[in-house]
Amino acid sequence: MLNSHHAVETVSPGAPLLPGKPELKVGFILMNHFTLIPVAGFVDSLRFAADVSFSSRQIYCQWDWMTLDGEPATASCEMRIAPTRALNDDESYDYIVLAGGLLEETRDPPERLLNVLRSYHARGVPIIAMCSASFVLGKAGLLRKRRCAVHFTIADEFRERFPESQAVIDKSYIDDHGIITCPGGTAIDLAANLIRKHCGEIRAHKGLEYLLVEERTAGKKEDDRLHADSMEEHIYKNSTVQQAVNFMKENLGMHFTLKDVAEHIGTHPRQLNRVFLANTNATPASYWRQLRMQHARNLLVNTSQRVTTVAINCGFSDASHFILWFRKQYGETPNDYRKRRREIERLVSRH
Repeated sequence: MLNSHHAVETVSPGAPLLPGKPELKVGFILMNHFTLIPVAGFVDSLRFAADVSFSSRQIYCQWDWMTLDGEPATASCEMRIAPTRALNDDESYDYIVLAGGLLEETRDPPERLLNVLRSYHARGVPIIAMCSASFVLGKAGLLRKRRCAVHFTIADEFRERFPESQAVIDKSYIDDHGIITCPGGTAIDLAANLIRKHCGEIRAHKGLEYLLVEERTAGKKEDDRLHADSMEEHIYKNSTVQQAVNFMKENLGMHFTLKDVAEHIGTHPRQLNRVFLANTNATPASYWRQLRMQHARNLLVNTSQRVTTVAINCGFSDASHFILWFRKQYGETPNDYRKRRREIERLVSRH
């Protein structure tokens, strides 16, 4: 629990970490003098989503605390949180959350931290920078040509230090191809969207309700469900890439080739591949497949379509090909994923 002044987080005997594969696993890296509020809002959202009741057991969501030196990290308000594991880059996380705060800690981060972040990014693990942690990502070279949500009080210095990044001061968070920046606030909206993506609407709603966060309008909720996997609709500056992405999204179930995509937007496959790599860090084929896999997960949870039908509706030639890619991407078969998600939502709906 989080206690008062100079307290250290501990795991109580009544809230054990249970075995099994979680829906969502997050690694928190706490820098000294980090800002407590976004960290608290984020982890409390995970806590409500993690259990079928309110025992705070880490069942469906799990998280670790890491610090730079293995000692408790002190927040800017003087609360301390002890690490639960050593800082390294060999753990399997769905997200890494880097919590910054006072600029004297984030302006010149240690090289070891930068290397850990670069390693997770190279493996495709999304990184969330809270508060001034965007300075650390900038120092690591992970914000070049990316949009970045920063607090208005540090925007000028950020722009001066990282002119190749686009600083934005009117967003609660921005997701730019796996680099997510959150300038402050409670970070509850950000956490809710991640929970919605990985754990479903019911548990996202549970956290919002019990944290006393006002529910969104029906139209906005529907929009969140449609775009939960991307969190924020990406608009690419390169018109060729944007036209290709639009075509892919409109034709998730069609058996078009990349040559068909290139011809539709008036370019050549080799040129399409080049601009995709430059703007998305992915090939057109892998990007389109990722869109299809996300669509498949939505269909598995929200419809009763057979796996073969889902495969065809997501552009795969047959069910075996679809199952192969699904297992490779998510570590389980489509049927296992559907059963697990529906069982979880059935249990959660009881409470």
